[in-house]
Amino acid sequence: MSETLTPMMQQYQSIRRSLPADTLLLFRLGDFYEMFFEDAKEASAILNVALTKRNLTPMCGIPHHAADNYIRRLIKAGRRVAICDQIGEPQKGQIVQREITHIVSPGTVADLHMLDAKRNNFLAAIYAGGKSGYGFAFVDLTTGDFRLTELADEKELADELARVQPAEVLVSEEQAAQFRDVRGLVARDGYTFLLDQAYFTLRDHFKVQSLDGFGCEELPGAIGAAGAILHYLKTELRRSLSHITRLVCYRNSQFMVLDAATQANLELVEARGGGRDTSLLGALDRTVTPMGARKLRDWILHPLCEIAPLQQRQQMIADLLAEPFLLGNLRETLKSIRDMERTVGRLTQTGGNARDLQVLRMSLEQIPQLRDDLEALGKARNPLEEVGRAGAPRQARGLEPVETAHLSGLGEQIRGDLHPLPHVVELLTKAIVDEPPALTREGGMFRDGYFAPLDELRNAGREGKDWIAQLQQRAIEETGIKSLKVRYTSVFGYFIEVTKSNLHLVPQSWHRKQTVATGERFITPELKEVEGKILGADERAKALEQELFLQIRDEVLRELHALQSTAAAVATLDVLGAFGETARLFGYCRPSLSEDLRINIVDGRHPVLDQSLVEEKFVPNDVLLDGEKNRLLILTGPNMAGKSTYIRQVALLTLMAQIGSWVPAKEAEIGLADRIFTRVGASDDLSRGQSTFMVEMNETANITNNATVRSLVILDEIGRGTSTFDGLSIAWSVAEYLHDEVKARTLFATHYHELTELELTRTGVRNYNIAVREWNDQIIFLRKIIKGGADKSYGIQVARLAGLPAGIIARAKEILSNLEQHELTADGKPALAEAPPPPKHGMPRNKKKAEQARAEMKPQMTLF
Repeated sequence: MSETLTPMMQQYQSIRRSLPADTLLLFRLGDFYEMFFEDAKEASAILNVALTKRNLTPMCGIPHHAADNYIRRLIKAGRRVAICDQIGEPQKGQIVQREITHIVSPGTVADLHMLDAKRNNFLAAIYAGGKSGYGFAFVDLTTGDFRLTELADEKELADELARVQPAEVLVSEEQAAQFRDVRGLVARDGYTFLLDQAYFTLRDHFKVQSLDGFGCEELPGAIGAAGAILHYLKTELRRSLSHITRLVCYRNSQFMVLDAATQANLELVEARGGGRDTSLLGALDRTVTPMGARKLRDWILHPLCEIAPLQQRQQMIADLLAEPFLLGNLRETLKSIRDMERTVGRLTQTGGNARDLQVLRMSLEQIPQLRDDLEALGKARNPLEEVGRAGAPRQARGLEPVETAHLSGLGEQIRGDLHPLPHVVELLTKAIVDEPPALTREGGMFRDGYFAPLDELRNAGREGKDWIAQLQQRAIEETGIKSLKVRYTSVFGYFIEVTKSNLHLVPQSWHRKQTVATGERFITPELKEVEGKILGADERAKALEQELFLQIRDEVLRELHALQSTAAAVATLDVLGAFGETARLFGYCRPSLSEDLRINIVDGRHPVLDQSLVEEKFVPNDVLLDGEKNRLLILTGPNMAGKSTYIRQVALLTLMAQIGSWVPAKEAEIGLADRIFTRVGASDDLSRGQSTFMVEMNETANITNNATVRSLVILDEIGRGTSTFDGLSIAWSVAEYLHDEVKARTLFATHYHELTELELTRTGVRNYNIAVREWNDQIIFLRKIIKGGADKSYGIQVARLAGLPAGIIARAKEILSNLEQHELTADGKPALAEAPPPPKHGMPRNKKKAEQARAEMKPQMTLF
């Protein structure tokens, strides 16, 4: 076939054969990127561009200057794109040299315009070959963040995938069928996952003799996944990985475990159904840098299970709150710092340019001020006082003073990790203009006076252009052609343009170059000579600038570790500053952390609703949970009264405490939880053929099988997806099991009032309900949690609020009355089939008995 192809198409075919079949090749031809054959057919459909043919070869093209927009659409469609550029100058009689400069896939996008600045873009890999079950690794190529772990089973793997949310997931071809339901799956040659090959790949990249220093030596599955990622990036995608300098091995025991259902039910980082952001991340995100926003998201999804680092974060927040002026200064300085992490990543890739260097300079210029502010914060700390509630000293709350004469441990660590790099700032200030061009090949990046040979070339070009301007004026004077212009195009170079009406005035010494619609174009020997000098000087100046750029970039990247350390410190400081600002604005308190099982919150508030409610003020509530007398709380009350809000509020405040944040409450004691489980709401999974009730039972089974005594369990309406008696039986049994066997701290919201009887048979069960007030058959929600169980659900009143017709409401009351009386008609038919007769002497006897018995069982209703 190659014998019938042109040399250019032979070149294309040679390059195309070096790529996997699932990669689209963008082949540079002049001002366009062209695609051919099957690539053209697929791309034209995705991009909605015309599919044409040349010599029966399907082809389509996109302008090179707008390629980013088209590439973005291909990536969103899940495709990989190889960029093949012209790397040599055209030579007469020779084909232009071309090669692939980089390959872009969904998990390796480096263009900042294609990414969400506030979240990582992870490429992950899974390998079923570890001691614990599944090896899992993931990397953000834009930041160099590289982590790995091993997971026990598919459930843990699914939960971690939900937490990381990778854009692309690598698996071996042999295991692809096993993971076919994973989003963004990419199957690759299995040998890259094998332990020996992956081990060598990792050692070779990090230049180490063993992986002991990373703590993953005994995790073969994780090593296989991590090695496959590096091989994919380096060999297949041809990426530079010099900025990936660390490999972090983590275990789930380090963090609170949050399964996929809990992440969704608590709306940790994303709100349900889109629209207004009602997530915890949305409520806490007052970060002012992209790096801080990404770190905050990571902290929320990875709450800590160790007290010491959490107390360090708390203390840093306390220090900032004690000095609001310094807190404001720090946050104002942070606003001037750009995305250093991704900028460094771009500079190590093919997309780096002079604007990235300018971003680094502007960011590094702020570091001395940050260090000064942190030093001032350490000096300002009162050794006899520590702020507890925002703005309130510990003594005011009856707490012992804490002696702290210097900057807190975390604050000192952050200050030490902030590297001003004055020599880098000085170099970039001298070299790079204030507003450099987006493309390095355009030139114009360097200041005049930075490099003498460059100045000489620029002067030569400027002098030539001045001479061109003078030539135009002389030609006008000599010929009398006032409309005469000296023009330039990239195809024809410089020429003199004369309109048709003035052609009789052109000197015979001028040489005709081209005829155009409006006239003629001419050149002169003198103009041609000067043209060579100008264009030669410009081209040499651009080439020299490209060399200088690469030299300066390499000089800056010699400080790679310091730059990455500084970016990480800025991110941490930004998150802590955001926590401090949120605590200051909304009056948060510093929670007391412990290893016991006690969760005691006074006047706790939902962190999202507390900030967003407009029509009514949020009503705070208390909670007391422990492993003994307050182990399982049964919460009853009408719909819309706030049961779900309350139980989620307790879970969110616990999680906030375990990321180091202060919490919206008057006081809080938090015994650390190893996991938070939630079973909330009704949903089905049609893709797997599972009904609402089956999904509910699956989630409940996960809780009962995996919860421990240290877990916090949130249950909302267990058993509602089946018949009343079945549902009540399951809910009762689940509650007993959690209390008796698991002994987990549990909040159980339910409409099954019968469950309140558990308090009579279990020592650790306590009944609470949402207070309401009735008036003229209407209900008013008081939003207050009080002791005791509710005696009815007020469902009909809530249905009226929803707008059901009056006839339906009246009939529902009749049916409810009959159900409560358990009456039959004279014909022996169920009484709910017809309206009951009005009572002759007040309340029917059997109903009186029912209410009397219920009142005797009902605990006294009092406030905390």
